[in-house]
Amino acid sequence: MKTLSKMVMTAALLISLLAWAGAAKVDFSGTWSMNAEKSVTGENAPRRIAAKMTVVQKSDTLSIERIIKRDTGEETSSTEKLTMDGKECVSTVMDRPRTSTATWSEDGKNLIIVSKSVFERDGNKIEISSTETWKLSEDGKSLTVDVATKSPRGERKGAFIYDKAK
Repeated sequence: MKTLSKMVMTAALLISLLAWAGAAKVDFSGTWSMNAEKSVTGENAPRRIAAKMTVVQKSDTLSIERIIKRDTGEETSSTEKLTMDGKECVSTVMDRPRTSTATWSEDGKNLIIVSKSVFERDGNKIEISSTETWKLSEDGKSLTVDVATKSPRGERKGAFIYDKAK
């Protein structure tokens, strides 16, 4: 009877550990460069996408420094700090205030960042919303960021592939 009890307890512990290991979240930390050849951009892709990102992930926080090349060739950078628990975070991205929430997918493998920027241009209020879904490759060497944006200019979608610096 004692042996059966121990076996049941051991099995329950093993199942708990396996469930915990399966739910482990990925780590997006690193320096990432966009691979234009692998990315799916097209005519209707979002503009002003980071050419390079440096990501620092600690516990339940994420810091993203984005280097963006403007049409003029000029590079600008911005840093966004997020908590990955669904709480709203406010940052300045591309010289505009941006409110974002970041949450994990159920399996802990994808990070979903939902953002909104509201600003004024030429006396008009403009709102841009976006959803980014971050996915790390099995080998951890590439990061896919699926982006969907909505603005007064319409909806845009793209899949941007980033290679991790060695």
